Amino acid sequence: MRRRMLALQVEHRDLDAAIAALTSTGSTDQLQIARLKRKKLSLRDQIAILDDYLTPDIIA
Repeated sequence: MRRRMLALQVEHRDLDAAIAALTSTGSTDQLQIARLKRKKLSLRDQIAILDDYLTPDIIA
């Protein structure tokens, strides 16, 4: 599961770089940028779910 989380984090960073590259070049393909952002949010949600699963709840 940790490997899956690391792979998702790498993909999330790659999408972030792709979005930044598209916006910095002044790309007019707003649909593509929106799709990448939606995918990035989905990855963030998956990472959060895995993180919650892997992090034990310790009641102090």
